[in-house]
Amino acid sequence: MRKSTIWIVSAVMGLSFIALLFLQLSYMNDMVQMKKEQLDENVNRALYQASRKQELDETLRCLELNLRDSLPMDVTAMTVDGVDSLVQVNDWNAKMSRMKGANKFSILHQPNATEKDEDVELHELLRDRYVGQKALLDEVIYSMLYDSSDKPLNERLNFRQLDEDIRLELANNGINIKYHFSVQTSDGREVYRCADWEEEGSQYTYSQLLFRNDSPTRMGVVKVHFPEIGSYVFSGIYFMIPSLIFTIVLLITFIFTIVAVFRQKRLNEMRNDFIHNMTHELKTPVSSISLAAQMLDDKDVAKNETMIAHISKVIQDESKRLRILVDKVLQMSMFKRPDGAALKKKELDVNVLIEGVVDTFRLKVGYGGGEIITDLRAKRPQLYGDELHFTNVIFNLLDNAVKYKKQNEDLRLNVRTWNDDKHLLISISDNGIGIKKDNLKKIFEKFYRVHTGNVHNVKGFGLGLAYVQHIIEAHGGVISAESDFGKGTRFIIKLPRMDRK
Repeated sequence: MRKSTIWIVSAVMGLSFIALLFLQLSYMNDMVQMKKEQLDENVNRALYQASRKQELDETLRCLELNLRDSLPMDVTAMTVDGVDSLVQVNDWNAKMSRMKGANKFSILHQPNATEKDEDVELHELLRDRYVGQKALLDEVIYSMLYDSSDKPLNERLNFRQLDEDIRLELANNGINIKYHFSVQTSDGREVYRCADWEEEGSQYTYSQLLFRNDSPTRMGVVKVHFPEIGSYVFSGIYFMIPSLIFTIVLLITFIFTIVAVFRQKRLNEMRNDFIHNMTHELKTPVSSISLAAQMLDDKDVAKNETMIAHISKVIQDESKRLRILVDKVLQMSMFKRPDGAALKKKELDVNVLIEGVVDTFRLKVGYGGGEIITDLRAKRPQLYGDELHFTNVIFNLLDNAVKYKKQNEDLRLNVRTWNDDKHLLISISDNGIGIKKDNLKKIFEKFYRVHTGNVHNVKGFGLGLAYVQHIIEAHGGVISAESDFGKGTRFIIKLPRMDRK
């Protein structure tokens, strides 16, 4: 599959997952908002009904008390502001009963003048009595309302009954969660707080006026909050949580899959580059050996000892080169041995080992006008390691410096060793072409080779630095690289000191 196609498919699927996740979150947010609005409406309705009931209870209490003291005994109930009360007057009932009975026979019996006079007198008597008692009743009601509103809130309210009213009205509106309430005056002075009061959830407080028909200075305020309001509001979306988690898991899995696909594609490209480079590298010594073998078949060449010696030297050099190339490929097997089982460790003197490798390179570097400067000042250079592989590490780092030297500038190599409190450190720096920052973090990856632009004489498989890192880590150390593009590169190896094990 082409890379552009993978990108398009990945983008479409990624946007689809993100859109699905966005829709789910939006739906959940809408449900939470709807639940919150429904809660607000129900709580406000319940508090209004509870406060209204408190006002009615106060009116009934005052009415009962004032009627007991002010009205005749035959008045037991009345109707005030929509509250049903019945004025029962014994004489009134008796007279009305007689009048109703008389009306049934009004057609058969025509009242005389005396009876008419008696009825008129009775009606006038009842009217006068009704007017008088109504005036008395209005006075009682006025006095009752004025006197009651003049009392402090803690005397006007039955807080236990208020608690029961709030609980009942909340239940009637479908709210059955724990709540706390307090009562305050209109100026914010608290006069009551429930016994199990908690501050949790008080940031969402509902308020309702008490005795709203009184003057503002005599009103009260009941405030209610719910410690478990969060659980109540979010209870409507709990069924969506598994779906949301499943979508997130799918999105994460998709991301990891895409990353794995691109990583595998990159590895395939690196592997193809490796095969191409390996084929190119192997062809050169094989073709040289083949040409030398053909020349040996020539009888004229066979008679020339100088030519025979030259051909023999070519075959020997190319065979050695071919063996080195094969060994580098076989180094890959080391990467499958993280425990270092293939290493044959013994006590080494790193200063001596490095000096031996540097001596091998001095002629090669000096031939091109360069030089190698050593500063082996480590006082504890001992290392418990594999001599062959550790020698290859130093060899590879020096060889890289030679390969990537500037064409128009002599190579300067600096090799240093030193100690700190816990480590043996090795530094190899050069003044070569350097490495860009984007490439610097990838140079230790298998098959990775830094692009050299117009420089085409640098061959390799991209295994050298990966092999170096693996060997250093197998010895318990770490390797890092610093580079300034166009000015050079520095490799630093940090190994545990042998005397600290």
